Amino acid sequence: MKESPGVVDLLGVLAYAELSAYARMTEDAATLAPTLADRAALSELAVTEYAHFRLLRDRLAELGADPDEAMAPFVGALDAWHAQTKPADWLQALIKTYVGDGIALDFYREAARHLDPSIAELVDEVLVDEGRSQFAVERVRAGIEAAPAEAGRLALWARRLVGEALSQGQQVASARPELALLLVSAEGAADISRLFATLTEAHNKRMATLGI
Repeated sequence: MKESPGVVDLLGVLAYAELSAYARMTEDAATLAPTLADRAALSELAVTEYAHFRLLRDRLAELGADPDEAMAPFVGALDAWHAQTKPADWLQALIKTYVGDGIALDFYREAARHLDPSIAELVDEVLVDEGRSQFAVERVRAGIEAAPAEAGRLALWARRLVGEALSQGQQVASARPELALLLVSAEGAADISRLFATLTEAHNKRMATLGI
């Protein structure tokens, strides 16, 4: 029996998000990393993202869904997000990996909280940090320590990222009613605003960790 459309949508958007993250990290490692060590470290994180994509793709197939069809509705929105938030340098790329991706993945984690335990466990597995935070935080803090004036520029960039990420989440949910229902069932229709407040609070904590 096929899984509900909302679950297929959630796994589909996550699968494409992981595939996109792999492609973006690989590109950033090749074009923006300032040292070979940084290139190798980011490339290793990219490989992890691809492994997560494969887990999601395989689970979609097990549920009787076509992985390509499940991802297709989200290609436009996620590609637009990456085009609108293309980093200009290494520090911006790290901020996007930590702050921008972080709040987007928080959104998907919330949607999975009340699903079948096997699905929720899979979502938790593919959203695990895998060292991404420590890698980004260490290098951004070092960059700011070396050039304190960078803090203001990066803070503006981070605010732009969170605005774009929240807008993307709202657009995806409104375009896919079955996915939006997962959020409603998890939070209650009157509490969607609380969900976005929770996401914003998590963002503020990330900003504090970065020191900006």
